[in-house]
Parts: sequence; structure tokens; C-alpha cells
Amino acid sequence: MSKLDITNTINTFAMLGKQLRTPSQELISIIETERQHNAWFTADSVLNAILATGEMLNEADLTTWLNKYSFVNEGGKNVGLVLAGNIPLVGFHDVLSVLVSGNFALIKASTQDSRLIRHVLEMLVKIDGTFTNRFKFVERLEGFDAIIATGSNNTSRYFEYYFGKVPNIIRKNRNSIAVLTGNETAEELHELGHDIFDYFGLGCRNVSKLLVPEGYKFDFLYESIEDYKTIIHHHKYSNNYDYNKSIYLVNRDDHFDNGFLMIKRDSKLTSPLSVVFYDTYTSLQDAEQQLAAQADQLQCIVSNAPINTQNQLVSFGESQHPKLWDYADGVDTMAFLVGLS
Repeated sequence: MSKLDITNTINTFAMLGKQLRTPSQELISIIETERQHNAWFTADSVLNAILATGEMLNEADLTTWLNKYSFVNEGGKNVGLVLAGNIPLVGFHDVLSVLVSGNFALIKASTQDSRLIRHVLEMLVKIDGTFTNRFKFVERLEGFDAIIATGSNNTSRYFEYYFGKVPNIIRKNRNSIAVLTGNETAEELHELGHDIFDYFGLGCRNVSKLLVPEGYKFDFLYESIEDYKTIIHHHKYSNNYDYNKSIYLVNRDDHFDNGFLMIKRDSKLTSPLSVVFYDTYTSLQDAEQQLAAQADQLQCIVSNAPINTQNQLVSFGESQHPKLWDYADGVDTMAFLVGLS
């Protein structure tokens, strides 16, 4: 059993990354028209996703990532992929992992995000035709040897029922949280705005909750994110804002409001769109204990505080810029795929 040479694979995906970082006119056309198919996929959101994916696919990171694993030169397995569609290209990393591990991808794309992933894979095939027969888009998954499925807590039960008899990774709801100390600069809090508002807050890596010290004042945070106020002009976001605001007013729920983002105290991690929940801590040790108690529900933690956590810790503004080895739910997808051989 010989070891698979991944040099060509690295070069191919590095070239794909370069093309994504410098979009062609054809790709620009798709970026500008995607909103017609999904109102959340504005040109800015799609471009951000394209560029972030391009940045991720650089030769140095691809080499670092893939050199951690031992790929063998033998026939791959059929891996069924159930992709999410909450933000643009959210399922690309799963497709990438299946392809570079030498397996075959059976892709059930989300109706919310099918055009982008198809076009990116068409770009890949133009770079290296050997990938032509390494993936297939399907309406119904069958003939699979393993499954990677991403969905909600409700759909995960369906996935476990239908796919539980084969090797699988089944992902549930996750949320991301930011831990603030009160010593953040205006620039850091402005970057936090990206973690909150990029992709309208629809991603599992978007910050949906703040953990702040007791007595924290939100005025400086609101001042620092004022530049993001144009988000309220998006009709779907605005509808969510108006609806949640009316609920809070009718129920007389205490909350903060700056006209485009409400902040409300709540123990839950998952906040409604246009709302960020918050809770308080008495010390960083207390904050760490709270994070540990919710570790299996967290995707990543945004903070510059010196905290110990088993979850991925990222700097302000970086939650939507994961590295290749920053696996969803902390599960090593590549190790799973390599283990199928």
C-alpha cells in the first residue's frame, strides 16, 4: 500500500484559491446575481465568502494542513454530503476534505446555496480535469459508504435514523460567543461587528451572545459598531428587527437598542436575528466555567482575554475566517475520511 503524493493536489487547490481571490468576470456575474435566488446572499456577502475561501486555499496552509495526515493510494469511498445553506459556500470545506482525501463526493447541496458550490467545482475541474469524476450532485443520497451531514438539532435526529448504520459525522446547532473584559479598544469592538453582522448573523460562527463582566456598559460597544447601521436597510433583516422589537416592547422585556441591533440578557446561546443575547461573569475563572458548561454547543469563542477553553478561540473579526484545520464542531473531518480507507 503506497502513500499518496499530495503535491499536485496542493498545487491544484492553491491555484483555485488564487482564482477565487481574483474573481473572473463570470464569477463576478454570479456574485452580483445570487441575490435573485437567495435574498440573504447579497453581493457583499457572497464576495466575502468567495474571498475568505480563496484566502483559506493558500499553498502554505494547504501544505501544513495535509502534511498532518497519511494518505494511501487506493480506491476511495463514496461519501455522502448533506450541505447546509445558511451562508454562501458554507459546505465547501466538507467537499474539499472529501476530494483531497482521495474519496468520492456525493453532494446533496442546499437549495439555498447550490449555484455557488457548483461553479467553484467547475473552476476546479478546469484547473485539473482529474477531479471531473470525483464528485456528483444528487437529489437523493444512495450508494454511500459514509456520511457527513450538517443540519439543526431537529434534522440531526432524522440523519441519525437514516445514516446511523454507516460511519458518519452528524452536526447539530452550534453558536459562537464573545467574551468581553471592558478593556477592548474601539478598533477591537468594531472588528467584533464583523463577527456579529457578517452574513447577517446567519452562520454558526457568528457571535450570537456576549459574556461580559458585571456592570458592563454597552454604550462604547454601540459607538464602535455604528458603521454597520446600513444593515437595517436589508428588508429581511429589517423585518426581523421590527418583529423582535415589537415582541420585546409588548412584553416589556428589558433590552438595549441602537436602531439596528438589540442586546438582551438571556441565558440561551441562540438569539433571534437582529438580537444578541448577553450574560455576565464575576471573574475570568467564572467565565471559563460558564464556557465549559456549554462547550458542546459552541462553535468558537471570540476574545482577546487570557481564557482557557476547549473550544476554538479567535481574535475579534476573525470568526468567519477559519483556517483549514478549524473543523466544524471540533471534529477532525480529515481524520475521519482518512480512516475510511
